[in-house]
Amino acid sequence: MPTGFEVDSSRATTAPSRRLARAASWAPWALAPLAAASFAAPPAPQNAVDKASELSSHKVELRGMQDSLEASEAQRREIEAEIAAIRTDRGKLEAALVETTRSVAGTEAKIGEAEARLDALVGGEEAIKRSLASRRSVIAEVLAALQRMGRKPPPALLVAPDDMLQAVRTSMLLGAVLPEMRAETEALSADLSDLLQLRQSIAIEKDGLAVDAEKLRADRQRLAALIGARQSALTAAEKALGAERDRAMELAKQAATLKDLIARMESEVAAAARGAEAARRADEARLAAESAKSPEARRKLALAPFKDPARLAPATSFVETKGLLPMPVSGTLQRGFGAPDGFGAAEKGMLVATRAEAIVASPCDGWVAFAGPYRTYGQLLIVNAGQGYYIVLAGMDRINVNVGQFILAGEPVAVMGDGSARTAAAVALGAAQPILYIEFRKDGAAIDPGPWWAKPELQKVRG
Repeated sequence: MPTGFEVDSSRATTAPSRRLARAASWAPWALAPLAAASFAAPPAPQNAVDKASELSSHKVELRGMQDSLEASEAQRREIEAEIAAIRTDRGKLEAALVETTRSVAGTEAKIGEAEARLDALVGGEEAIKRSLASRRSVIAEVLAALQRMGRKPPPALLVAPDDMLQAVRTSMLLGAVLPEMRAETEALSADLSDLLQLRQSIAIEKDGLAVDAEKLRADRQRLAALIGARQSALTAAEKALGAERDRAMELAKQAATLKDLIARMESEVAAAARGAEAARRADEARLAAESAKSPEARRKLALAPFKDPARLAPATSFVETKGLLPMPVSGTLQRGFGAPDGFGAAEKGMLVATRAEAIVASPCDGWVAFAGPYRTYGQLLIVNAGQGYYIVLAGMDRINVNVGQFILAGEPVAVMGDGSARTAAAVALGAAQPILYIEFRKDGAAIDPGPWWAKPELQKVRG
């Protein structure tokens, strides 16, 4: 038998593709067995060194926590100073609320998109690892062959012309195997490059997510302070407000339908009745004012109905806001109006999956007709938009506006939960994340909200 680089001749004549032509990708950890065999583990450190190292680590961690707390406290003081400066100016307060809510929604959407990209990148990395795991034997063969060739290269005819038989056999073997080895090596090299790029992209996305998460935290802190300032100015008569809340909760238990709930709220709860009356007077005043305006003035107002943050009534009729309303939350549309609801009927509203603790904003100007828990809806908010139109939002974790309060389009009104509360909408979808239910009603009947949304906003929600 010849010595040196030897492979059985029957193996040399068979197609190497059965061993080497499995396409996949490679990761550095495929060489872990070789690396483990080549390097011995370092000796364990002594107990004293361990304790010193642990103490140093704790000091660094505590220092980092202290720095974070100091930065958070400084940020809180800055926000409080800002709130104090605008507390007495309702227009500035409302403008700050709407703008901060818009910033929070934009950051939430940006984080959602980044998380989706990150999931895809991590999925690609895992696919490469799984593929390589199935090819360990092929990689081992390639490496073993290269090592053997390095230790005992083929004979040179000029140096040992008497070893012609071994040279011929080696030449045949190399001619059959080396092309496959080269192709395999090139594939592995390409996969390594792809894996490196994936990991670099993952690192970039994670850094961006960290920055966006910090911005979202700061915006939510500012928003909470603004909401507190707004509500403190509206709840002077706390005892009366508490009594009306109790009455609203009692009506919610008795009302069998949303239509019945709205009717009873506006007839039996003083705050809701005041809101309904304010909506009626606003409709009448707007009709009288619009009849005196020129067509050009009415057109400009219809194009920018949410411009004045100090308004105390809708600047234009709800009908005129078609195609202009912002979505109340950033998320992914799960079911649209009219889609099968899974129980043999059609959906009366829209179901949107959101991030945990997402901020919910009012899609329109209006008066709060109801705010509180209702049956399987979870936390329910009903807004009287005038002209017989009502907006229903349900599935939130908490609501931060009061019955009878006038709210602006884009103003924060509620916060979503973490998905643990199982509302009817979440159960119907079998969803683990929070689900916001949105319904538009006209004179007691559900209508399609589609025509009212601003098209860019609707595209974002559809994903």
